[in-house]
Amino acid sequence: MSQINKLKIFNDPIYGFITIPNPLIYDLIQHSYFQRLRRISQMGLSYLVYPGANHTRFHHALGCMHLMQKAVEVLRFKEVSISSEEENALYIAILLHDIGHGPFSHAMESSIVEDVHHEEISLLFMEQLNNEFNGQLSLAIQVFKGDYHRKFMLQLISSQLDMDRMDYLKRDSFYSGVSEGNVNSERLIQMMNVVDDVLVIEEKGIYSVEKFLMSRRLMYWQVYLHKTSLVAELILTKILKRAKELTERGLVLPCSEPLLFFMQNKVNLETFDTKTLSLFAQLDDFDIISALKSWQNQEDFILSTLSKMIINRDLLKIKLTNDKVSMEELLIQKERFSIQNNISLTESNYFIFKGKIKSQAYSKVAEPIRILNKDLTIEDVVEASDQLNLKSLSKLVTKYYICFPKQLV
Repeated sequence: MSQINKLKIFNDPIYGFITIPNPLIYDLIQHSYFQRLRRISQMGLSYLVYPGANHTRFHHALGCMHLMQKAVEVLRFKEVSISSEEENALYIAILLHDIGHGPFSHAMESSIVEDVHHEEISLLFMEQLNNEFNGQLSLAIQVFKGDYHRKFMLQLISSQLDMDRMDYLKRDSFYSGVSEGNVNSERLIQMMNVVDDVLVIEEKGIYSVEKFLMSRRLMYWQVYLHKTSLVAELILTKILKRAKELTERGLVLPCSEPLLFFMQNKVNLETFDTKTLSLFAQLDDFDIISALKSWQNQEDFILSTLSKMIINRDLLKIKLTNDKVSMEELLIQKERFSIQNNISLTESNYFIFKGKIKSQAYSKVAEPIRILNKDLTIEDVVEASDQLNLKSLSKLVTKYYICFPKQLV
């Protein structure tokens, strides 16, 4: 295929046309590892609440790359030197930043693999691709790991105001129909600059930053941590945990080969070798949904009942509260449910459980969003802003939840 043929364009509903900047990016997009992202939903099970939220990680990764192209253009216009190698590394790193996500995004991290974060799997994928592409991803990996001396490059990929957040807020807002998340990514990018290799936002962009942080807070409570999405993801995690438990007892559950491998083996970062990575690369949302369709007819009461809940969207009841849930309240419900359904108290933990969720729109502990004032001084956005609500946005909000079957209401 000629080089010209690789300079394709994608039509994106958010930004219009997205161009592929060079043949290497085209080849990475064409790779089966990346194409798999077409089959991984960006917002997990949120479509059970917002029917339009069916977009994929593939969409999102291309959107991030598009924003990175805009950022490079703006920074070069402001005389920030970015070599063509650095530019390419930024495109590759942002394109592949989410390549390690498993089916339905976060539900897998605590069930099928043992505490392996998706960013660690992304890195494994990048290293494997680097071997296949004869070391052409080396600089991108260095930037992604934060090992490159130019700090602002990592900030563009992973920080409190990066291309990733700018795209997912705008995209998830569009597809879910929750307009509060619609951030002005173009203006934010226009206001970017670099001082001493650190990313800053020019003072006149401060209102756009405030709007961005407020949008993030609203999207978390209204969409990402919406109680129905939350309970659906918790149920899915419980289903995979139960399936793994039954597999360990010797039961062979109907599911795809890649999924069966993760059911039968303990997989952590140490055991995540090339073979495991290749099997992980074959896993997507369809493996999980088809497994649930089979598992809803299994003899095991727990597995079949929970699987039916997701398939038929007949979920557990969830209550959110500002106060901790007492163990006594939980135990009374567990005892009733275990007697009703002839299961043990331990098994009732699959249906009745508690937990907590936390959200913080802006963290004071993490790398700050820096504002470049007209007098060339630099300060944290919270100090620079005259908005009192920015101080409250940096407060960690914790909510507690309890989940239980509807018949116990």
